Amino acid sequence: MLRIEDISYSVEGRPLLVEASATIPEGHKVGLVGANGTGKTTLFRLIRGELTLDGGQISLPSRARIGGVAQEVPSSEVSLLDTVLAADTERAGLLAEAETATDGHRIAELQTRLADIDAWSAEARASAILKGLGFDDAEQRMPCSAFSGGWRMRVALAGVLFAQPDLLLLDEPTNYLDLEGALWLEDYLRRYPHTVIIISHDRGLLNRAVGGILHLSEKKLTFWQGSYDQFARQRAERRANLAAQAKKLDARRAHLQSFVDRFKAKASKAKQAQARVKMIEKMETITLPEDAARRVFTFPQPEELSPPIIHIEGGQTGYGETVVLSRLNLRIDQDDRIALLGKNGQGKSTLAKLLSDRLPLMEGKMTRSSKLRIGYFAQHQVDELRIDETPLQHLSRALPDQLPPKLRARLAGFGLGADQAETEVRRLSGGQKARLSLLLATLDAPHMLILDEPTNHLDIESREALVEALTAYEGAVILVSHDMHLLSLVADRLWLVKGGTVAPYDDDLEAYRRMLLTPDAPSKPQKAKQAPAPKPSRDQILALRSEVRKCEARVEKLNEMRDKLAKKLADPALYDDGRVGELETWNKKYAEVMEGLDRAEALWMSALEKLERAEAA
Repeated sequence: MLRIEDISYSVEGRPLLVEASATIPEGHKVGLVGANGTGKTTLFRLIRGELTLDGGQISLPSRARIGGVAQEVPSSEVSLLDTVLAADTERAGLLAEAETATDGHRIAELQTRLADIDAWSAEARASAILKGLGFDDAEQRMPCSAFSGGWRMRVALAGVLFAQPDLLLLDEPTNYLDLEGALWLEDYLRRYPHTVIIISHDRGLLNRAVGGILHLSEKKLTFWQGSYDQFARQRAERRANLAAQAKKLDARRAHLQSFVDRFKAKASKAKQAQARVKMIEKMETITLPEDAARRVFTFPQPEELSPPIIHIEGGQTGYGETVVLSRLNLRIDQDDRIALLGKNGQGKSTLAKLLSDRLPLMEGKMTRSSKLRIGYFAQHQVDELRIDETPLQHLSRALPDQLPPKLRARLAGFGLGADQAETEVRRLSGGQKARLSLLLATLDAPHMLILDEPTNHLDIESREALVEALTAYEGAVILVSHDMHLLSLVADRLWLVKGGTVAPYDDDLEAYRRMLLTPDAPSKPQKAKQAPAPKPSRDQILALRSEVRKCEARVEKLNEMRDKLAKKLADPALYDDGRVGELETWNKKYAEVMEGLDRAEALWMSALEKLERAEAA
């Protein structure tokens, strides 16, 4: 159990935390959220003991191991697999001692401990983690020096996951993962055997991988049971209730004040007026929680072009003489919203560069609308901003004929206010830099926007603003992103980049997620052709519908039980020292209900699939 008790911490005299408290039960998966700059990463450093508290204390069970990803692994000649294996320092130390030990008693102790930590399956476990994060068998044997910094960050993540610390602290781990790696990590964290706290702006991950939200706001910490959506709903309800109470108090205060103002000069009413003054002074003041800062994006609207805006027949592209994609037969219209799916290295970025005219077509035919304008955003563009210039200077260079007031208005349309407009890029946050790059990519009102991982460094409110802007935008959108929430709200077509070509993916994102997380089934010999199965009878379909209703009711009941238990676990009194046994009982019940809910949802999905097949027959 992690206890944070009345902690305070300041940076250069500016308080980040003031008497903040929270308790994270053992084994819980928790999302740490809060506006940028509130101190989430600082809290991680305080938990790890890298910074000294001004007051209060943070306590963990004795000998508890804390792990996290601080930086990429060094460029070395050590293979990825050996680098990950070395991350479990206890195993590495035991193995090294076992090679030189001569005392029979000590050798027995070493072998027992190695068996306890499952040391002999370590290589298989490390390999599975690396594979989940995008490294195939051949790459796992390659040296770290063969990979870029972003890929070595994945190796560092693999190492800490393999070491399985008692408290795992992860700070925006999906920023350097693709969709496939992010979905694998999400599933891995759900099954992780110890406590996890993760800073993330990925709403899908915060809804599926965690069971609690730790909110850092107004220099305080508040722990909420449930997913991010539940947290957002409960917080909105709390704010609405407090606003209603505040309105009633204001009305009561105004009524009392009007009496005081009216009669304070009358001797006969002076005592009554004075009594009401005292009542006003004693009335409580309700402080509303700070509202999420309103984020904005305003994309300029292009004129309409005749369809298609791009048409490729028999296309082939790549780099130099190396062909990456071939057999391309693609059409894009101005109202298309297309998400590119596929594992890293399959050619998603190559396709984006072909469509944006950054790569030539080697073979085949490509037809483009003669007036087509394309906006292109990729993460490397954020890194290529001139760090010694301000956003206003960037915009002035791109639009030399426009006056500063118009340039400032454009910056404001992307959430860069007066202060940021004249701040050097080096001093801007990652999210502010991304906003500036998005603005520069859309200055000429493009007919098609190609966005390659646009949400890196954007907070949740900014991501929601991006969804709103893309929904209102009247051009085509080609989207590569690890953010399932963004893809599900924006994309209405899916293209799968796989096996050196691109083809429509006819199922939905949830089916793609299930496909990625389901181990490859062994191929079965083809059975002899059989006569078509008889069409299900009406009674059989009615029975299947009844089963679906029963499963749905079971899921609803378990959801109600989960919400009641979550409310019970959110009671601070439960974490008093004298109630440890009671807390363990409620935690056990919560875990049992969550396990039952997983099974019930699986049965419900299975019943729905059977019913769909029967009704389609």
